[in-house]
Amino acid sequence: MPSQKQLRWSQLKVGITVLCALTFLAVMSFKIGGTSGLFTSKILLLSYFDNASGLRIGAPVRLQGVDIGNVAGIRVVTNKPLTPVEVAMKVNTRYLSSLRSDSVTSLETAGVLGETFVEIDSSQAHGPAVQTGAVLATREHPDFQDVVRSSQSTLQNMDALLKRLDRIVAFVESGQGSIGKLIYDTTLYARLNATLNEFQTVVSDVSQGKGSIGKLVASDELYNKASASVDQLNRILDDIQQGKGSFGKFLKDPTLYDNANQTVANVHQMIEDLNSGKGALGKLTRDQAFAAKLENTMDRISAITEALQAGQGTMGMLLKNPSVYQNSDQMLTETRALVKAIRENPKRYLTFRVKVF
Repeated sequence: MPSQKQLRWSQLKVGITVLCALTFLAVMSFKIGGTSGLFTSKILLLSYFDNASGLRIGAPVRLQGVDIGNVAGIRVVTNKPLTPVEVAMKVNTRYLSSLRSDSVTSLETAGVLGETFVEIDSSQAHGPAVQTGAVLATREHPDFQDVVRSSQSTLQNMDALLKRLDRIVAFVESGQGSIGKLIYDTTLYARLNATLNEFQTVVSDVSQGKGSIGKLVASDELYNKASASVDQLNRILDDIQQGKGSFGKFLKDPTLYDNANQTVANVHQMIEDLNSGKGALGKLTRDQAFAAKLENTMDRISAITEALQAGQGTMGMLLKNPSVYQNSDQMLTETRALVKAIRENPKRYLTFRVKVF
């Protein structure tokens, strides 16, 4: 029978073994848990959503699909009516270099029926690193129910469209309307067949060279004329390139260019002289006294014209007084009668008498 001392020593060894095993299990659990160990340094981050969407406390928090923490708390706050659900997240400080103040959080689902978790997106973030207690912006995604609700109206519209399409097909099958007559009317088919036969006849005549279009297609005369015209055009272009003819000289003769350049220079010099007030035209455009005289002359001419229009003065009466015209016409008539009488009987009017004293 073992002694009391041996029993105590056996109990001590068992206790030491159990303690070592528990220590080993704790270390292994910390290693496996990674982000949820008791001695892991963490910071607290907040986000506000309009709906928790089945999120639970302890759900994973992921950065670009990697677990970096867990959801520590979910509650409803009253000071944010649009996003009343506050989600508190405890995130491992080991990932602070990848978390920015402008990172965006969203509620995602692992598969179609998986659990809901918080996804942090820092791919477009460029702000400073986050601090504990920071509030990250949220990005809402429509859930499955929203998709179903939005698709119901689309399905209803498609159902109504299909019903209308069925009515249109039935209407067409009954031979009503333009499309129905087009499909079921034998008269229209006969006309279409006759039209195709006539078109085939026209194509046959064109292929045989009959008619204007047939000659245009089958005859070589048009091709020969076009070829001759192209040859003539090539000869004209060759002559122009060689400087022959008026147009060729216009393109190749440097004298013409020099003359044109000199003409342009002379015109430019003339314009400069006009702008500087040189010469008669320059003084005409620049001399204010001459301009005043010209304006005065134009005013006087205008006054004279108005007086003539009013019938004032000799010229005005000559233009406006009908008696002057009548007297002049009468004098011309009498003069013509006198000249006619002299021609008929010159002795009567041209008799000379000589008396000698």
